[in-house]
Amino acid sequence: MKAALLTDRGVVRVGGPEARSFLQGLVTGNAVTLGEDEARWAALLSPQGKILFDFLMSATPDAILLDVNREKIPDLVKRLTMYKLRAKVEISDESENSSVIALYDGAPGEGVRDSRHADMGTRLVVPANKVAAQMLTFGGDFGLADYAAHRIALGVPEGGVDFAYGDAFPHEADMDQLNGVDFKKGCFVGQEVVARMHYRGTTRNRVLKVVLEGAAPPPGAIVMAGEIRVGTMGSSAGAQGLALLRIDRAEEAAQAGQALVSGETRLRLA
Repeated sequence: MKAALLTDRGVVRVGGPEARSFLQGLVTGNAVTLGEDEARWAALLSPQGKILFDFLMSATPDAILLDVNREKIPDLVKRLTMYKLRAKVEISDESENSSVIALYDGAPGEGVRDSRHADMGTRLVVPANKVAAQMLTFGGDFGLADYAAHRIALGVPEGGVDFAYGDAFPHEADMDQLNGVDFKKGCFVGQEVVARMHYRGTTRNRVLKVVLEGAAPPPGAIVMAGEIRVGTMGSSAGAQGLALLRIDRAEEAAQAGQALVSGETRLRLA
């Protein structure tokens, strides 16, 4: 088993007697059925159905914890507070007091299961002042780069690098395939757009795994098929990467034997 301290992640606590029902009406994941053994992927969308924030929700006896991109926390707290109105909830940034650890590549006995993929491992939220001692029990910190390589190998995208906040729909970030959207739970912000894309099958772009034949292009680098733009690169580790691609154009290029190229690097769909 490996452990990585996710210094790029923080924790937002949504507590109070109406925490679950409050989130249930806002986010893509089901907060009501969330058990204390699971970290469930979800997003808060714009009314137009674009991802503004994504996070892993986990439950404690008195709150829902949101494991979220640290840089997005001030805006997320502000947005949730805007929706609060008279709901009996308390929303707070707990990032100074809590840290997030990922346990993976083995059979971790601690933490809550990351439900995005069966092999993603578990997540553990611990008091910040106990991180050093906790990491020693796991044999040390394997680091963000090693965990990113694990995530990329499983085809799990990361917000802000594999898809842009405010620009991508949940389907484009593969949230429909990675347990990030509950289509049966009822309304949430942006639900009509997401449901329409889902049931009409109108998704044009997706984050896909690619094999790199050359140096890894930086995130955001344009991917071309001949003279046609087919998407952008996301994160990469070694010869593996993720790219947000126009599905039909990428498939047409593959069928025609035409290489996908980003800069000087050839890409092959994995």
